[in-house]
Amino acid sequence: MPQHLLAIDDVEEDFEKILRWAIEFKRLWKQSDEVAMNFMPLDTLAIGSIYEKPSTRTRVSFEVGINRLGGYPLTLLKNDIQLGKSETVGDTSQVLSRFLGGMTYRCFSHDDVTELAANADVPVINALSDKHHPCQAAADLMTVLEHFDEPSEITVAWVGDGNNVLHDLMLACAMLGIDINYAVPEGYEPDEEIVERTMALAEKNGCKVTMMHDPIEAVSDAHVVYTDVFISMGEEHMNDKVEAFDGFQVNEEMVSNMDETWKFMHCLPAHRGDEVTNWVMDHKNSIVFDQAENRMWAQMSLLAYFINKGAWDAMGEFMGLD
Repeated sequence: MPQHLLAIDDVEEDFEKILRWAIEFKRLWKQSDEVAMNFMPLDTLAIGSIYEKPSTRTRVSFEVGINRLGGYPLTLLKNDIQLGKSETVGDTSQVLSRFLGGMTYRCFSHDDVTELAANADVPVINALSDKHHPCQAAADLMTVLEHFDEPSEITVAWVGDGNNVLHDLMLACAMLGIDINYAVPEGYEPDEEIVERTMALAEKNGCKVTMMHDPIEAVSDAHVVYTDVFISMGEEHMNDKVEAFDGFQVNEEMVSNMDETWKFMHCLPAHRGDEVTNWVMDHKNSIVFDQAENRMWAQMSLLAYFINKGAWDAMGEFMGLD
């Protein structure tokens, strides 16, 4: 049976190596290293990417990354196929498995990506669901590793909604032994089952996970502050939700409470003037565009890892990774 990526802790044992692989491969590629430039673990394979939600970063990063790994990216928009309409997700999965070397799925319901994976004969990567966003977390922690020499000595602060991005960020930080504070308004806490998984990982890896409702308390002396839109895609009708996030905007006053080396992160797209000010977004300490670029490099590592593990291992050995 193939291995799937539905949540970031599905790769708990190899997570740091997946990120180190991506960092080193990115460095080699940008140096035009011959081995990296000719690394084609997806050669002759078509990789299908299914989209129920529109996307900028996810679509472009997967299409370009798959192409660079020698594969053929096949983008399937929700109106292109019969998924969930005249054909069940499970039946569609079995059909696509006959043609594809792997699938990515950006969907609304986490149950749907779970069903796709359960019926697939090829690896399935969750490209976003309402419960998890593992590819974003991989890019996020890759970016943290690039910017901090001792990531286990820093604190990451989340300020915003208890959403899918926070879920996998928490899990990812806990897997790497990074302390994380998260401040959410009352009533917008993350899923309790995911919190329990995070706490178990944190205990195992010797770090702290702290929930609070005061964003200033969360960011005090932290090294990274991370936020997301307050109104997510599909929630545009929830205008009253904005009031709950009064005081949660990441601005100059908020970051003044942080460590002097502070970095700002956002999964994008950002609603400038809402959850973050222009001053913070455009500050030299903002690393949001590093995050955006790293979606591709982290996903390339994940694609090779899940679809051609032997080639991924061989490249890791070439790069000198343990």
